[in-house]
Amino acid sequence: QAQLVESGGGSVEAGGSLRLSCVTTRYLYSFSQMGWFRQAPGKEREGVAVIAGGGRLNYADSVKGRFTISKDPAQKTLYLQMNSLEPEDTARYYCAASDRNFNIVAEQAPSFEYRGQGTQVTVSS
Repeated sequence: QAQLVESGGGSVEAGGSLRLSCVTTRYLYSFSQMGWFRQAPGKEREGVAVIAGGGRLNYADSVKGRFTISKDPAQKTLYLQMNSLEPEDTARYYCAASDRNFNIVAEQAPSFEYRGQGTQVTVSS
């Protein structure tokens, strides 16, 4: 089992930046993968980024070059740095983690068995 708690969401103007944090109750190396996904009202969940235990990364095409996933094992924390935010990035963002061997692609993040309650990100034009 694991608990994940996100923070760092908020409201920003287009072009702005936010950094999301996700604190876990387990050591990060104990997960096979961790990641972020988002869900906007009326839309399907969208995988944003994942990071595997060995450090391999994968991003959704919609955020490549703008978002960066990273982790601080000492703090048991996963991060998502979001730059050049666009109104289309408005959504509730969820941290997720898995003990299973999913393919290392961002699209898998919504399928991870552990997830937090989410944090809202709103980008105005």
